[in-house]
Amino acid sequence: MNTPPPPRTSLRLPRVAALASVALLLLAGCSGAGDDSRLDTGTGVAKEAGGAGLRIALITHGGEGDAFWERVQKGAEAAAAKDGVDLTYANDSDPAGQAQLVRDAIGERVDGIAVTLAKPAAMKAPVAAARAAGIPVVGLNSGIDAWKSQGLLEYFGQDEIVAGAAVGDKLNGLKVKHALCVIHERGNVALEARCAGVKKTFGGETENLYVEGTDPQAVDTVLTARLRQDPGIDEVVTLGAQFGLDAVDSVKAAGSRAHVATFDLNNDLVKAVRAGDVQFAVDQQPYLQGYLAVDSLWLYRTNGNISGGSVAPVLTGPAFVTRTNVAAVAKFAAAGTR
Repeated sequence: MNTPPPPRTSLRLPRVAALASVALLLLAGCSGAGDDSRLDTGTGVAKEAGGAGLRIALITHGGEGDAFWERVQKGAEAAAAKDGVDLTYANDSDPAGQAQLVRDAIGERVDGIAVTLAKPAAMKAPVAAARAAGIPVVGLNSGIDAWKSQGLLEYFGQDEIVAGAAVGDKLNGLKVKHALCVIHERGNVALEARCAGVKKTFGGETENLYVEGTDPQAVDTVLTARLRQDPGIDEVVTLGAQFGLDAVDSVKAAGSRAHVATFDLNNDLVKAVRAGDVQFAVDQQPYLQGYLAVDSLWLYRTNGNISGGSVAPVLTGPAFVTRTNVAAVAKFAAAGTR
């Protein structure tokens, strides 16, 4: 929980650069992309042998103080080091801010962009502008239902509906009766899909609880109050590792009999699983997402490779971490890569 957030690297450019990217978008006509239009046949070869000198921007919706995104960044940096790529990481939890970061990267004439689509509508125009500028774009982490329609080359992440459905099945096996699914960012398509997946297969009662994830005290207050209000809640499902740890404290404060399960993993969460405070975690492998996104752009630029052929996502999860197998991933979690 004390892991520092990844540094936010600014890609801000003078206003003229932003206007230039808008002009590119207008020239593109904002038209919908067919399958063939995702292929960048004119700029898919590296400027130098082996891809040396390639510049790639990784732009996420990750908020400050979230160790999850440090794992994504570490994976991306490992791929960049292997490939000899100049990597820039930038993040903004505000959709308009993230969209501007993409436009800034276009103005910098990067050779590839990896981007999350937590709010797909906000990213549609800048992604189209990147494609109009001949810059290949791949998706990761969020937007599995939007990447193809927006013309991205590839997608790396977890099918959140499938992952949520797997959690629902697991809760059935644990004889849970009433599950509370805690959504820490309203409108985030990936988080909504997780809870929808749980509801799809879980045989008991399911309800969603919305909290302000950027305010830990508010999360604790709202969750503790709901647990006190309804003693029948016997499972709290959170959608991020730090929120799973917060839920453990809320359950104790409320005097609730509920158990806790969560999506995502970090070192402290591994310790909580080992101690039995958290029943299980669903690991979507963020390190792998960052690694594959950057490596895929290098492969595309140097060898024309497209993972999934632009028609299927590359899935990085779900992988369940329980008390029986947590020892196998503990050392990687301690190193900040799981």
